[in-house]
Amino acid sequence: MKIVRFDSVGGASGDMILGALVGLGADISELSIQLSALLPDENFSITSAPYMSYGINGIQAIVTIKQKHHDHDHHHDDDGHHHDHKHERSFSEISDLIKNSILPEPVITQSLKVFTKLATAEAKIHNVPVENVHFHEVGAVDSIIDIVGSCLACHLLGIDAISVSTLPTGSGTVKCRHGIYPVPAPATTEMLTELATMPCDEEPFELVTPTGAALLASWSKNEITSNSRVIGIANSFGQHKLKTRPNLLRAILYEVTDIDRNYEKAVVLETNIDDCSPEIIGNLCQKLTDKGVLDVWTTSATMKKQRLGVILSVLVKEEMKSQIIEMIFRETTTFGIREYTVLRQCLERSFEKVETLYGTVRVKTGKWLGETLSRSPEFEDCRLLSEKSGVPLKTIQNLASK
Repeated sequence: MKIVRFDSVGGASGDMILGALVGLGADISELSIQLSALLPDENFSITSAPYMSYGINGIQAIVTIKQKHHDHDHHHDDDGHHHDHKHERSFSEISDLIKNSILPEPVITQSLKVFTKLATAEAKIHNVPVENVHFHEVGAVDSIIDIVGSCLACHLLGIDAISVSTLPTGSGTVKCRHGIYPVPAPATTEMLTELATMPCDEEPFELVTPTGAALLASWSKNEITSNSRVIGIANSFGQHKLKTRPNLLRAILYEVTDIDRNYEKAVVLETNIDDCSPEIIGNLCQKLTDKGVLDVWTTSATMKKQRLGVILSVLVKEEMKSQIIEMIFRETTTFGIREYTVLRQCLERSFEKVETLYGTVRVKTGKWLGETLSRSPEFEDCRLLSEKSGVPLKTIQNLASK
């Protein structure tokens, strides 16, 4: 498994992300061939050149568009904060363009995901249906190259997920097709709700562009865990010169070992309770189990004024967190719940059926790197067979474990 960590000093734009992936080894020639097939009527080039800023050496990716009715080239300035390109395409047009291409299927899927993210944000801001969204800036050829090219570069590098640092967003205003907007622009802000950001008053520019936000918000995320090995580093610079810092997006490529594939991200919810009957706590634990939490347990504790109580702990998946918090508040007398994110390593689990003298028992097995380390008969199966046969429960369990 490969994960890219993006560390941002100067924000993030489409060409900075594309440049970072090129710096990690994505072949520009292959990118150009496949993108030319996607846009056969457009004359463009993708190049990279060495670049240094604030004593840091890296590269700068440049997308050059040959204007059809002009005698000069247009150099893409995605993070140069000019949003008045004259190109416009609808979401449907871009979707059809990508769907009908000969790009690899994963690239088509990821590219459509990014443009859908953009269209959904624009639709919400302008209060129009998604299918009626028309892209102004991101409908331009250079933005399509940035988005599809970045998705293609990830595919060529075999990248499975990304990790993103806090993004500095800049400050001030930006000129868009609809007028003067605050930084970050409304649609960009909508997409940034899924990422960690911070204002940057000393840089009165748009540091995170819509294209950059859409790419980073759309790609699958994963944490960099132990046993990860750095296999590539790239420093990618944007076109605009900032006042106090390098316009830098660093990308670090990690290779994650098979051991780290077993990590799962979860949330622990905890609360101290000293004025609730044990029956209510027990009933809640059963309800939480039935609801499908990963685990629930209680720990005896001595509270303030030496009152005896319990610490209720619940391990849940992120998507279940809100409903479990509400259930705890409704079912107990607590006034507050703590939460923190944890990583847990799990055995690869599967079930098999074991025939005993007294009936069939499901047995849960746990494997680590292909080796079976644990076998656990399902309690309810053993209990039912014990009741039916009159044989002790532990006898059924022992038979099923063999």
